[in-house]
Amino acid sequence: MAVNEVRALSEIASYHAHIYYDGPTERQHAEWLRQRIGERFRVRLGNWRDEPVGPHQHAMVQVSFANEIFATLVPWLMLNHGGLSILIHPNTTNPKRDHTVDPIWIGRPLGVHGEVLGDEDEVEEALEVNTEPTLGV
Repeated sequence: MAVNEVRALSEIASYHAHIYYDGPTERQHAEWLRQRIGERFRVRLGNWRDEPVGPHQHAMVQVSFANEIFATLVPWLMLNHGGLSILIHPNTTNPKRDHTVDPIWIGRPLGVHGEVLGDEDEVEEALEVNTEPTLGV
């Protein structure tokens, strides 16, 4: 892609937020944060990964969410991350670029093993939500 080429927002099918933690204290805060997200947002809460997996060098839990939620969830995470590092990336057809070139970080940026990701893949639409929010943002 040329540097001056404009990419369309329609490339983004959905987003992931990867909430990283290290040790029991941070894991406890990540659990608290995951629960609060589920109470407030229609998202897909992923499984706990207590060991590095894929491109992620640290333990984490993933939250998958639709484009329509970005404008409320991401600012909420900015205010409530409690010092945890969170990687937020779009899901396009290029997972490597999504994780290493186009993400945003909340908190301290951490390393990502982009070399284990491909340059082309199926785009991941927002997964079916598994939360029924009971509280407002």
